Amino acid sequence: MTTQTHIRLTSTPSQINNWQADNLIQFIDNDIEIYIKADELHPLRKIQQAGRKIETLKVEHAVLVGDNWSEANQWAFALGFTCVDKLTAVTFTGDTSEVAALNNKLTVYAWARDLVNQTPAQLYPEKLAQLSAEYLISLAPEHVNTEIISGEALKEQGWTGIYHVGKASVNKPCLLVLDYNPTGDKNAPVATSLVGKGITFDSGGYSLKSSVGMFDMKCDMGGAAVVTAALALAIKQGLKERVKLFLCCAENLVSGDAYKLSDILTYKNGVTVEIANTDAEGRVVLADGLLAASETGCQRIINAATLTGAAVNATGGDYIALFSLDQQLVELAKQKAVQHNELVWQLPLEIWHQDKCPSAFADTANSRPQPGGGAGGASNAAGFLSRFVPNNGQGWLHCDLASIYNANANSLWAAGATCQGISTIASLLVAQK
Repeated sequence: MTTQTHIRLTSTPSQINNWQADNLIQFIDNDIEIYIKADELHPLRKIQQAGRKIETLKVEHAVLVGDNWSEANQWAFALGFTCVDKLTAVTFTGDTSEVAALNNKLTVYAWARDLVNQTPAQLYPEKLAQLSAEYLISLAPEHVNTEIISGEALKEQGWTGIYHVGKASVNKPCLLVLDYNPTGDKNAPVATSLVGKGITFDSGGYSLKSSVGMFDMKCDMGGAAVVTAALALAIKQGLKERVKLFLCCAENLVSGDAYKLSDILTYKNGVTVEIANTDAEGRVVLADGLLAASETGCQRIINAATLTGAAVNATGGDYIALFSLDQQLVELAKQKAVQHNELVWQLPLEIWHQDKCPSAFADTANSRPQPGGGAGGASNAAGFLSRFVPNNGQGWLHCDLASIYNANANSLWAAGATCQGISTIASLLVAQK
């Protein structure tokens, strides 16, 4: 194929060669047409599948042409076509504002996907914090202030979860605190706080993963990438409210100094936690981020994390699992996800899920000493997190990013990060009021 290939969208089957009349992908001279039947039930899914097929034909750059491309159609194609080394290899069509919006979105997703795809040697905790801060500063230098709390300073300031999870590594754990304040008023209220899990590699600690289970654990910082990118996209879309970002960054490794099963951690809010599983480290670090977010007095807290295998098992890895004790907020998130064609699914959470990980020695354990945390593992993890948010969970949304990464290519996605959830969370930032 040529370096740049024109891609058209049509609902009229090919009249040139009968053999391809019903094919999803049709070849017309040097161009490619995507044929979507007028009565297709899931046209966006089909378009994304077409994008994936076209990329496998070694098309280097897709140029969308013709009058049938809506913004949603173009984005579905871009998700299917883009992949490692081709994360921005799409030229969109339409009016100036539509093309600009799509390019902004594609650029932000490409940044996040590239970040998640980096190796653990490339991306250690402080590097993740630095790159995230630098990216947001580049978008709004006059409105962004940052602080990185690392190493022993975490312990001194009471960020016990991040400190203990990360202390086994030669790469220091850290907490990124980023303040985006476009108001010009240093006393302006914080509308939303974002909290992201930034585990740059997860061995499981002493609850050691298998080699197969460890292979893709470079993606365990996907929550940090998604919330950072969501803030970036909202800034590009003209976000006018103050938002704080907290990234909880660490490597979960094994050493003589690693945190151990039956250790008890005491958090800033006085909650004591017995470690029943060192591989349930995401919730241990997120608890610090949620407490930091709570200290801002913000109206809304949104956290994102590759938190549980249970969420992947429940959703098949196709959906983001949503949890909240604030049903109105969940419904808003569902509406925004539908608008942006991102798949989300609400899983159960009640206040009594806080008691699903009991401990005889502390207020709670971080999990249950069973494979995957036992039945209801994703809800139990959310219940654990709910101990660290204010207002009985009102204004808090937890996103378990079950669909953020694919170890292998499939009919919709190339291998690697998808970073689904960015648009949904960004839209919640700009829809605060």
